[in-house]
Amino acid sequence: MTVHQAEAVVLRTWPVHEADLIVSLFTRDQGKIKGIAKSASKSRRRFGGALEPMTHVLANYAEKPRQELVRLDSFEIVSSPLSGSVNYTRASALAFYAEVLEEILPDHDPHDAVFRLLLAVLDHTTMDSIWMPVTYFSLWMTRLMGWMPDVLHCTAGGEAFAGRPAYWHAHADGLVCIDHKRPASSTLSPDSLALALRIFRQPITAFTGEAWPRSRAADLRRFAIQGLERHLERRLTTAVALAKLGG
Repeated sequence: MTVHQAEAVVLRTWPVHEADLIVSLFTRDQGKIKGIAKSASKSRRRFGGALEPMTHVLANYAEKPRQELVRLDSFEIVSSPLSGSVNYTRASALAFYAEVLEEILPDHDPHDAVFRLLLAVLDHTTMDSIWMPVTYFSLWMTRLMGWMPDVLHCTAGGEAFAGRPAYWHAHADGLVCIDHKRPASSTLSPDSLALALRIFRQPITAFTGEAWPRSRAADLRRFAIQGLERHLERRLTTAVALAKLGG
């Protein structure tokens, strides 16, 4: 048996047996793992409020060879989403991060860049500000997974967009110019293309002083989220909730 202490973020939990929980964790060192927290529903001492999704923790757990689930012993909270006010809008954004990571990341595959991205967007997701971090997260997740096309040139003909709109289709990869767009394509505005380039070049802190109503970069969010969904081959439940909020 190997004992670990790992920095991690709780993704989701499932009840099992009478008071046990299965917990999905995104750890910095070992990637996504799943473990069983015995009597977690009854033990405030070992877990307390640390099992809420998107809680940043130090997780103490033990791993046995050839066992799929680790044994979760205790969590120490580093930061909790419950330390700030939570409304439906903020809860929807937090649930979106959790679902994307749960569905996309393979088990036991460390991804430090994704871990750092998650901590950065969690720090900036508040009741009054979700659209900037959701946009930043969606775009970077698409890129880090290798699914983001060139945002400067048409993937069909190679022409530079150069201040002109780009077009994308829900069932195809890539951005194209007006000469190569398919029927029922969506438009990505020149402002959103320029914003995508900024997001790839600047840290999230560069955007904190900017006004970000839900209408800003809505086309860019849809483009990034549909790229994630296309490769997952299913609709993200939390993306539907964000769309109902106007995002």
